[in-house]
Amino acid sequence: MNTRFLFPHSFKLVGWILLIPALALLVLLYFFQVDLPLIELPVLSLIEYHDDKTTFFNWTYKNELNDEIMAATFIIGAILVAFSKEKIEDEFISKLRLESLLWATYINYALLLLSILFIYEAAFFDVMIWNMFTLLIIFLLRYHIILYFSAKVSYHEK
Repeated sequence: MNTRFLFPHSFKLVGWILLIPALALLVLLYFFQVDLPLIELPVLSLIEYHDDKTTFFNWTYKNELNDEIMAATFIIGAILVAFSKEKIEDEFISKLRLESLLWATYINYALLLLSILFIYEAAFFDVMIWNMFTLLIIFLLRYHIILYFSAKVSYHEK
């Protein structure tokens, strides 16, 4: 089966190693307001809003990078897990991957549409932050749940 756009199977383990701690830290940081050791560095900001002033391509003298590091680690890990080949990459896996991605996209945008209609102000900003992750989360959940149960069924049929 031609899978030109998938990562090698070995990347899946790297993805899990990145994804699990990043997800745990994001949940601890967001839901439990756990204080993590600060990582502050000067960074290049592409655009900044301060009062009534907008600046482009500006070096910010210090920025706390914990949330950026965790979000980037989560996204990279989730992409590696989601789009790495399985040990046996067949038509069933390809179909399951496509259906799971479509299913996740429909649910993600249905949730986003409901959020646009019924959530406002600062709470909507929180929704948009979490929306960066929900497509991958929904995809991974559906894909791996169906993969698990289909493997269980095929094992019992033998």
